[in-house]
Amino acid sequence: MADQLRPFYVLLGPDGAGKSSVMAEVAARLPGLRTLSTDHGLVGPGHALVGALRRNVVEDVLPHLGTYYSTDFLASVLQTAVVHLRDELERHQDDVPLLMDSYYYKILAKCRLAGIRHNPMYTWWRSFPQPRVVVYLDVSPASAWARSGEGARLNPLEYFGDRPEWLGFESYQRSLRKLMLEEVRDVPVTIIEEQPSAARAAEAVVEVLSL
Repeated sequence: MADQLRPFYVLLGPDGAGKSSVMAEVAARLPGLRTLSTDHGLVGPGHALVGALRRNVVEDVLPHLGTYYSTDFLASVLQTAVVHLRDELERHQDDVPLLMDSYYYKILAKCRLAGIRHNPMYTWWRSFPQPRVVVYLDVSPASAWARSGEGARLNPLEYFGDRPEWLGFESYQRSLRKLMLEEVRDVPVTIIEEQPSAARAAEAVVEVLSL
């Protein structure tokens, strides 16, 4: 694994950890840093399709999962985000520091939680270059639940059950955390405990990136 490590970093965390806000803060503090994400507003120019497919998953696929669309179809659409991140990494110059949002780790964990225990795509994703360090931005399920408006802003890939309720959310987020940390067990990981603000979390991330 060590021979495959590339000079880039991954910011990982459960739903509601505030990765997008933290990445924006980190980028402001480290102007020479490149950030890479598939989140709305963070996708680079020329890749509008990536954002559109992400919206399609939430608006079209998830409401009809198990009826019009299978879990394998869901994984196939989610793979577009994984391949986009891999493609951008391949184009990236190693002498520019890069902080990537989640990589394939979170999507793979969510696919497994959706019931796709094994899929040939997983083996391919795991063959991708690995980062120098994974920075895991932790948050308690209770704090994440509050940030979601007590479930009002959740999508079906963020909780167990037919509707967003606290017990289903807490169980899902604890399972998600377990699977993500399991996925990165062979990569150096720095866990940043829950911080009182995005600014404080960004300070902790910058400290890791500066080592």
